[in-house]
Amino acid sequence: MRVISGEHKGKPIKAVPGTMTRPTTDKVKEAVFNIIGPYFNGGIALDLYGGSGSLGIEALSRGMERVIFVDQQKKAVDVIKENVKRCNYEERVEVYRNEASRALKALVKRDIHFTCIFLDPPYAKQQLERDLTFISTNELLRHDGMIMAEHDHNVVLPNIIESLQCIRSETYGDTTISIYNRIDT
Repeated sequence: MRVISGEHKGKPIKAVPGTMTRPTTDKVKEAVFNIIGPYFNGGIALDLYGGSGSLGIEALSRGMERVIFVDQQKKAVDVIKENVKRCNYEERVEVYRNEASRALKALVKRDIHFTCIFLDPPYAKQQLERDLTFISTNELLRHDGMIMAEHDHNVVLPNIIESLQCIRSETYGDTTISIYNRIDT
């Protein structure tokens, strides 16, 4: 695994040991950032199912100002912290060990509105529709923000969830990327 582009292009990053985490492939990561970026001029991102931190670190390398990482596994949180340190991003991140729905509730209390939200849960435990509904209802996404949901190609997400609209969906092997933005009324 490596950072694909930006200030840390080519820098290797560590994967989470074991089979509990499925890293996003370089091909899928490149496609995601070509759709949502490819580069950023500041902003704050949420990497809700952080894993190795690959998506959030890629966003930082491409110009995102800050990233909040969340994962409920201790091994994943330790790897995120190690990868963040490798890239000297300690001052630009927050890393939390927490379950996704509890983390979202805590973020609502902090009144944070994200430029970009990455949702890449374990395929077997996906509750993406629930997460997207919560994000929409609680306005965690900025008006000009985007959400990237990575899921199994057999999972079909609705085109509209509350105030969110799927603007693009691409499949790469057994992985589908669905991109949502806010519908401004």
